[in-house]
Amino acid sequence: MAQFLFEADLHGLLKLDTPIPNAPPARWQRKAKESGPGPSPVGVSPMKPANRSHSSSKTPSKTPGKSGSKVQSTPTRAGGDRYIPNRSTMQMEMANFLLTKENDHAEESPTKKEQQKAWAVNLNGFDVEEAKILRLSGKPQNAPEGYQNNLKVLYSQKMTPGSSRKNSRYIPSMPDRILDAPEIRNDYYLNLIDWSSQNFLAVALDNSVYLWNHVSGEIIQLLQMEQPDVYVSSLSWIREGNYLAVGTSNAEVQLWDVQQEKRLRNMTSHCTRVGSLSWNSYILSSGARTGHIHHHDVRVAEHHVATLAGHTQEVCGLKWSLDGRYLASGGNDNLVNVWPCTQGSGGDFAPVQTFTQHQGAVKAVAWCPWQMNVLATGGGTSDRQIRIWNVCSGACLSTVDAHSQVCSILWSTNYREFVSGHGFAQNQLVIWKYPTMTKVAELQGHTARILNLAMSPDGATVASAAADETLRLWRCFEMDPIKKKEKEKANSAKTSIIHQSIR
Repeated sequence: MAQFLFEADLHGLLKLDTPIPNAPPARWQRKAKESGPGPSPVGVSPMKPANRSHSSSKTPSKTPGKSGSKVQSTPTRAGGDRYIPNRSTMQMEMANFLLTKENDHAEESPTKKEQQKAWAVNLNGFDVEEAKILRLSGKPQNAPEGYQNNLKVLYSQKMTPGSSRKNSRYIPSMPDRILDAPEIRNDYYLNLIDWSSQNFLAVALDNSVYLWNHVSGEIIQLLQMEQPDVYVSSLSWIREGNYLAVGTSNAEVQLWDVQQEKRLRNMTSHCTRVGSLSWNSYILSSGARTGHIHHHDVRVAEHHVATLAGHTQEVCGLKWSLDGRYLASGGNDNLVNVWPCTQGSGGDFAPVQTFTQHQGAVKAVAWCPWQMNVLATGGGTSDRQIRIWNVCSGACLSTVDAHSQVCSILWSTNYREFVSGHGFAQNQLVIWKYPTMTKVAELQGHTARILNLAMSPDGATVASAAADETLRLWRCFEMDPIKKKEKEKANSAKTSIIHQSIR
């Protein structure tokens, strides 16, 4: 019963053709009242003007200060407002019940829910109940199978070339300088160039060794073999850059002082040519065609201190790690051996790791400068693979197919990259991103296979020696000037700390 009373009151308040109770009089009623005493005209309507003479009407004075002007005041009588109904007559309990009933949906039957779900899938392509605009946690839900977003083409377009940002640095595609290398031996198993820390590039041309000063451009002939049929087969600078080790085809290892241009000693322990050399402080390691590796202590007269026997064919790749803990050797027997710097319990040297995955001769061996236990190796024509190893666990971290003979590998000290030199058919240098192993750039220019690579002391320039009898210098790892200054400042700070500790 109370519901019907509430509806009747609400209907009565919303009717516009009935007089509003307790409301101030209208303007025409006030005019009629001010016109004077007497019976009020019959049939006066607010929508029609009354038949009054113009002389009898009085216009209210608008002059300020006149006592005759009337000021309308807000009615003080109790009652409702014209626009806000009287709340005393409202039934708040019933209104609350009705609102609560509108929000409380009745339980729908499973058949009706399935029908609504089918309609939503047909109209929208997905179920509306399962769709979420925002997810606060967890992975986003996958789109249903076969669903296509019509706006995907609009919002998946790439940036225009003008507004896109280059993520890679500029790498010159042409060499910075080209030098002649006449009579350089086209032999895959030899190591004929090396770059010293004092910025001298040593090159072996048949039976002679030449030094090229990168700063001044001066060329010095350091040596020439006495026998015409003997040629230089390997070169290696000591870390300080003042001594050069030279391996020859008659099984000798010579030590030269480049400042005095004088041979210091001649060490003989091999019986075949020495094709690879590597320094570890005062220990010089040499690899020969027999597959043996000899350690030479250059400070003592009895220089031959150890022999490593792990290869059955020529050792063509030899490199000590930067921390001096391991020696990596690659041979023509497709093996890669990792040797420790100290002898085993039996008094002999045994490899801590032996990798047999390559299917060709392994000449390219290089240690990562920022991860001392990471080794990169490259195979010959029958393999063409570049592999990255963890020498501690023996795991192969990654492999990439170079599609050509891998002659040499060098890690960059300025970027997380390395460069590889290749043979037939492109005879190119390839810069790889590590650890993604994606190509950064290809540098082409040689007309014959690349034999060796060497890097400048600042790590910005790579020298490539090829069978086309040319040396090409590539500025492929040039640092940003700001980063270069920061690196030099950091190096100078390290040097000052070392000097302080020595004092």
